[in-house]
Amino acid sequence: MPLAHDLVLIARIGEISLKGLNRGDFEGRLAANLQRRLKGLGEVRVVRSQSVVRVEPVDPAAFDYEEAIHRATCIFGIVAVNLARSFPVGFPEILAQAEDHVRGILADGRPRTFKVEARRSDKSFPLDSPAICREVGAHLLEAFPGLLTVDVHRPSFVLHVEVRDTVLLYDRVERGHRGLPVGTAGKAMLLLSGGIDSPVAGYMMASRGLEIEAVHFQSIPFTSERALRKVEALAGLLARYAGRVALHVVPFAEIQTMLRDGVPEDMMTICMRRAMMRIAERIAVRRGCRALITGESLGQVASQTMPALATTGAVVSLPVFRPLIGLDKDATIEIARRIGTFETSIQPYEDCCTVFVAKHPKTKPDASATQRLEDRLPLEDAIRRAIDAAEVKTAGWDA
Repeated sequence: MPLAHDLVLIARIGEISLKGLNRGDFEGRLAANLQRRLKGLGEVRVVRSQSVVRVEPVDPAAFDYEEAIHRATCIFGIVAVNLARSFPVGFPEILAQAEDHVRGILADGRPRTFKVEARRSDKSFPLDSPAICREVGAHLLEAFPGLLTVDVHRPSFVLHVEVRDTVLLYDRVERGHRGLPVGTAGKAMLLLSGGIDSPVAGYMMASRGLEIEAVHFQSIPFTSERALRKVEALAGLLARYAGRVALHVVPFAEIQTMLRDGVPEDMMTICMRRAMMRIAERIAVRRGCRALITGESLGQVASQTMPALATTGAVVSLPVFRPLIGLDKDATIEIARRIGTFETSIQPYEDCCTVFVAKHPKTKPDASATQRLEDRLPLEDAIRRAIDAAEVKTAGWDA
């Protein structure tokens, strides 16, 4: 019969531990994000203790541990999650719990290799970490002859023993996405298209602690409702990591038509991007965002040369974060696959950036000359109308 113990989730923090006097604020935000993210799985106690955050279900029998692990690993600030036995400190208890735990691993009768790793935070415990490893390993070899052998280099499993205020014993380590807790670095507005790059950019900046809102430019009738559904799905996927994401959907067809008819074809993309930046900044300021985020990468397309980026950015005063600026497309795709946005991004529904593409866009535009082109058009009125007609949709933890 299995020995009595509590089954808890242990969320391990990373660079938060380097935060000095502000560390408590970061840990508090992480614990709050974890509590929110696990909402609906059952009542839990979230306890901060010795560089980890413990999640203790009030009703373990009704708690969905697997879903909780999946959600917890997506929370920025967490480097790993363990499903651990927790029981009172005592060496006989460690041996008995280790044997009981390994018996479950060996239930199928197949031989395994293993090693023991120990950490003694409680220095009053009589055995140091190497001694715990030796004694527990020897006990397991004796308890399971023929089924266990030691392999310190490539074991089938690693049994971890941590002596704290209680003992934590586990073999399962699920890697998290690291970073800083969302909400510790302020809020920024992401320009979210239906492509591969912008969701990755949002993910990367959320990993640095930014709360994310998003603005999407819709071009019906030039694009379809399915294109909007695709972007809403991307916002939902981003919300797995970033928490609650408010998506501002801005009608953009009037502005695109005006620019198509009023500026040279080779300047269409640059002028369109400048209009997007103006709109995004005004919505951002209204929503308390202190920066913009784009998925631009230097030299990837004609509108992302250095002169083009300078001309685009000249119309806003907020900082523009471009986390993909030094990545090639393959590197961005690799991240998109890892975070689960790639398959949605490649669905074949056009967004507003692809419906009026010039055959030979200008790669070295001048900001002053571009402004003179725009000054000939009633662009400001169209921008105000677009902002007034914007709709807000919400995805995420509290949606």
